[in-house]
Amino acid sequence: MIPFAYHRASSVADAVTTVADRPDAVFLAGGTNLVDHMKLGILEPSLVVDVGHLPLSDVDQLPDGTLRVGADVRNSDLATHPVVRSRYPVLARALLSAASGQLRNLATTAGNLLQRTRCVYFQDVTTPCNKRTPGEGCSAIGGYVRYHAILGASEHCVAVHPSDMAVAMAALDAYVVFVDGDGEHRLPLTEFHRLPGDRPDRDTELPPGALITAVEIPPPPHGARSTYRKVRDRASYAFALTSVAAELVVDDGAVTSARIALGGVAHKPWRARRAEEILTGAPATEDSFRRAADAELEDAQPLPGNEFKVELTRRTVIATLTELSEQR
Repeated sequence: MIPFAYHRASSVADAVTTVADRPDAVFLAGGTNLVDHMKLGILEPSLVVDVGHLPLSDVDQLPDGTLRVGADVRNSDLATHPVVRSRYPVLARALLSAASGQLRNLATTAGNLLQRTRCVYFQDVTTPCNKRTPGEGCSAIGGYVRYHAILGASEHCVAVHPSDMAVAMAALDAYVVFVDGDGEHRLPLTEFHRLPGDRPDRDTELPPGALITAVEIPPPPHGARSTYRKVRDRASYAFALTSVAAELVVDDGAVTSARIALGGVAHKPWRARRAEEILTGAPATEDSFRRAADAELEDAQPLPGNEFKVELTRRTVIATLTELSEQR
């Protein structure tokens, strides 16, 4: 047992102040990822600050139609919220495809965004890992890479982000709201997570000691259709080999708006900007969807052992967009 101090935060300000200048402190809410890492020896904090009971568990619709989701809203509660089910089906389906019912009842919105990779080498402290300890090397390169990246990787890390929820939120142009010593800030979710580069140990752009308080999701465009499709090795409780979160607006047979994000293929939820550009104004046909998928995957760099993910992702993009185009 590795000892650590525990502090139950009385407010957001108290939580942020308590961890200031304490790089070895961590926030605890649901704990579904943090506790695992403490047990595995990946993380050894000297101070755990409990924020799971703070008043951050509401889902509110703002006057402009934006949905504000508190940081401590449980995944199961968000998935079944009436506004999420009716206006953002892509988010509801992404949440329900993740983990298990028991974990969804405990996992929080902020914790889901901050969860770290499930790369087997990252979770095995006996193997070198640049994400766990910078400069050690990447054991995945030349190793078991079935679940690893085909887009945006580097020579320092080829791990992927495990979240389903974050992929849907990336497609929905969500914003992460956080508080630090300088007050409240908003950051586009597409800019929140980082590609590995030469610092794979840094998962996000969240400043040290900052506390996520909410996620804000703008209202969908009029006539939007959205869905989430996840391909995995078994029907439940498995991470994505590839996934697609997509929202389309189709008018008179043409795509007038497209927002697409990919999961299971990169170090962060991968916003498919090339595909979106090709689709906007194009006929809502399988040929258009194929051209968009091909363009997005043109720079894919699979590893020996996960080459299949390129074609799998291409087919999943086409199937997802075709499903949306056929909805009435």
